[in-house]
Amino acid sequence: MQSTGIRSTAKRHERVLEFDAALGIVLEQVARLAQPPIEDVPLPDALGRVLAEPVTADRDQPPFDRSTRDGFSIRSEDAIADTWLTVVGQVRAGEAWNAPLKAGEALETMTGAPVPEGADAVVMVEHVEHGGGKGSPSIRLTAGRTIAAGENVVPRGSEARAGDLVLPVGTQMDGAAIALAAACGAAMVKVFARPAVSIVATGDELVDVTETPGPVQIRNSNSYGLAALVTAAGGEARRLPVAPDRRDELERRIFQARDAEMLLLSGGVSMGEYDLVEEVLLSLGAEFLFTGVRMQPGKPLVFGWLPERDGRAALPFFGLPGNPVSTQVTFACFVEPLLRATRGATPECPRFSQATLASDVDGRPGLTRVLPARLDSNRARPEVSLVMWQGSGDMAANARANCYAVLPPEVERFHAGDIVTVLLK
Repeated sequence: MQSTGIRSTAKRHERVLEFDAALGIVLEQVARLAQPPIEDVPLPDALGRVLAEPVTADRDQPPFDRSTRDGFSIRSEDAIADTWLTVVGQVRAGEAWNAPLKAGEALETMTGAPVPEGADAVVMVEHVEHGGGKGSPSIRLTAGRTIAAGENVVPRGSEARAGDLVLPVGTQMDGAAIALAAACGAAMVKVFARPAVSIVATGDELVDVTETPGPVQIRNSNSYGLAALVTAAGGEARRLPVAPDRRDELERRIFQARDAEMLLLSGGVSMGEYDLVEEVLLSLGAEFLFTGVRMQPGKPLVFGWLPERDGRAALPFFGLPGNPVSTQVTFACFVEPLLRATRGATPECPRFSQATLASDVDGRPGLTRVLPARLDSNRARPEVSLVMWQGSGDMAANARANCYAVLPPEVERFHAGDIVTVLLK
C-alpha cells in the first residue's frame, strides 16, 4: 500500500473517559434526539415496537366480579361450621347468572366465571364436602376450614377502570403488553418508526462474506454482526459497502450514511497510521464527546455528532473498534442504550444483573473489564464463569458466551464467590 496521502495526520484531541462517565454522556445525549415518526400498525405487528400513543381501558378490567378458582360462590356470612348450603346451579366462564344469591345458597362457579350478585367469596371445590344427592345437592366447608369476604374473587374494575391509562407512551410492546392491549380492544396501535442505522466497516483487508479472502484478507464479519444486533435492538440495519483505508472512500461512505438516524463505523479508530475515521469525521465538522473509554476490550471507542447538512438533522455516530469482540461489547454497553432512545423508548442503562463468580479472575488497574462469560441461571445462586478466549478477535469465544462479566477497575483480583456485575446479551 502506498502511504503518501493516506496516513492519518490529524492532531488527536483525546478525551478518554472512565466507563461510567462515558455511559453517562451517551445517556445525556438522548435530549438531542429528534422524535421519531409515528405509524399505525396492527397489534400482532407491534411486538418489540415502542408505543407512541397510550392505550386506555375501554371498559372496567375485569368487567365483572371474577372467580379465580373452581368452586362455589357463597355469602361468607353463611359459611358457618356444619352449615349446609343449597347448590342452586352452575355458571361457567362466558355465562351469566341473573338471579341474586340468597342466604343459604351456593352457586357452582368455574374459574373465570362471573360471581353472582349477593355473593362475596368463592370457596374452592377441594375445601367443601357434598351432600343432599342429585335431587337437592348441597355443600359445606370441610372441618377446620374458614373463608373470608373477597376470597378467590377479583372485584370488577380492580385492575383498571374504563378510561384508565394502562400502557403509557414509551412502552416497549412485549407479550404481556400486547395481551393487555388486546384485552382493551386495541386492534391497531400507534408506534414510533424503527430508526435506520447505517453500518460502515473500514479496512483494506476486508472482503464480503460471499467472497473468498486472499492470504492476508478477512471476511467482513462486523457488518453482519452489527446488523444483527441493530435488528435485535429494534432498529433497521443498513449495511453499506466496505470503506477502504482512503480518505475519499471513507468520506463517500459517510455521506451515503447520512440518511439514517445513527451511524456505526467499525475499525479505523485506533492510533495506527491508517486509522482515518476520526480524521475524516473531524474534516466533516464532527463534534467528539469522547475518543476512548478505559475498558477492556473496547478502549478506542469514539462517540459524537455530525452537524446538520443539506437539510438533514445532526447525526449521532459511534466509531467502534475493529476487533469483533470489542465491536460487540461496545455496542452492548453504549450503542444499544442510545438506539433504544431513538426508537422512542425510555432511556436506560444496559441490562445489568449480578451473579457469583465461579473462579478467581485478575483485574486490570485503570480499566473496566467486560469479558465474555457464561451465566448459569440457577435460581438459588446464579453463577458466572469466564469463557476462555484469545483476545478481542476471538469470535468463537464470544459466540460461546451468553453474557459479559463486568469487572470494575479498582480491584486487582476477584475471587471465586465474589458477587460481580453481569451484562446480559
